[in-house]
Amino acid sequence: MLVASVTDSITNFIGNHGIYAVFVLMAVDAVFPAASELVMVYGGALAVGAIPGGQIVLFGHPIHSDFWGFVAVSLAGTLGYLVGAIIGWGIGAYGGRPLIEGRGRWLHLTPENFARAEAWFERRGDSAVFVGRLTPVIRSFISIPAGVFRAPFGIYTLLTLAGSAIWCFLFAGIGWGVGTSYQRVHDEFRWVDYAVIAAVVLIAAWLVFRHFSRRRARADDPAR
Repeated sequence: MLVASVTDSITNFIGNHGIYAVFVLMAVDAVFPAASELVMVYGGALAVGAIPGGQIVLFGHPIHSDFWGFVAVSLAGTLGYLVGAIIGWGIGAYGGRPLIEGRGRWLHLTPENFARAEAWFERRGDSAVFVGRLTPVIRSFISIPAGVFRAPFGIYTLLTLAGSAIWCFLFAGIGWGVGTSYQRVHDEFRWVDYAVIAAVVLIAAWLVFRHFSRRRARADDPAR
């Protein structure tokens, strides 16, 4: 295949680089969706020795204890996500609304998505960060708006740390529990590939539809 599957790309990266890959992928997920559920489940399975040839290595030293391997993977995910979330907050705080208005689409923050994020913060206050970190998909779109809205950095950091710790330990625990049955779960996770492909097709269709709708509207309106 010309394009590796989403799940294979992620699991191969983690299989080759272990705990460091978990850190990097979770840092990315704090700003862009990077399948954090799969990352942590696979990391937990790797820690318990369910992945053939895989092992948790920290600073060149193998971790032979399944329990401490699980803790190391969970902490790597938690801290990686925290680092990414802080970077996202800094981007939002530095760029402000002009960044969103001018470059928001590059950051997957369309005006509509940004408006929803703003309503989310207005409705939930400080708890928006904590609840957002525990909400699938939304959790990856909290960081930059939090910086734009100048969420207090200290509270933002603590709530992000708490939410990401719960998320990472939970999904790593699932991987731990699945154990030697991981391969079956890995195969079932291939729905992620199909979901991504379907999303790309739908977005492309929507862009084409919007393009022709605008052209038709201009043609029907002589004043434009």
